Amino acid sequence: MHHSGDLDMTRRGLLLGTAATAALTAAPFRAPARAATVGETAMPPPATGAHTPSLSPVLSKVTFTVNGQRRDLELDTRTTLLDALREHLHLTGTKKGCDHGQCGACTVIVDGQRINSCLSLAVMHEGGDVTTIEGLGQPGKLHPMQAAFVEHDGYQCGYCTPGQICSAVAMLDEIKAGVPSHVTADLNAAPQATVDEYRERMSGNICRCGAYSNIVDAISDVARREA
Repeated sequence: MHHSGDLDMTRRGLLLGTAATAALTAAPFRAPARAATVGETAMPPPATGAHTPSLSPVLSKVTFTVNGQRRDLELDTRTTLLDALREHLHLTGTKKGCDHGQCGACTVIVDGQRINSCLSLAVMHEGGDVTTIEGLGQPGKLHPMQAAFVEHDGYQCGYCTPGQICSAVAMLDEIKAGVPSHVTADLNAAPQATVDEYRERMSGNICRCGAYSNIVDAISDVARREA
């Protein structure tokens, strides 16, 4: 049983609680300032109009030899060798396939070695020697590997063909230099130019048309002529 005095106090408490809640709701929230700990310098609040980091690309000059010609470029440091060749030098023979280094369509020869140009930055090849499909041969004077691909129908749609040819040329040079592969039986002996070696060493170049047997025939033909 409540006394009238108790009821009055309860009503006042409810009213005060409602008023306090309304005041808190209307007031803007301000996070309490955190005191700097020992060894920590308190950071001043940012000044009005403070400088923000620039989002402009970082440019760098790069010079390399492409197909026997010196080329000077100023590129975003994030530019891949593939994009430098295609977009800046307009050498569109080198193809962009997966753009993840998995198909081999972008294969070019740099300093005598085949690489996936989509995985390599252009600025990494300062002073380097780059050979693309355009540098191997021209319609009036084909490279032996290009001529063999034509003779043996080593292509269908042709999209992967530039990378296949560049890879095949460098691959035969690897065998001549004695570089072993996963299928080389005797690591103490010079690797042999065999079909198994060709298939293993060319496995990074994908032909979605499935012209693999004709590609192997073309490579074998060139290898016999160069033996």
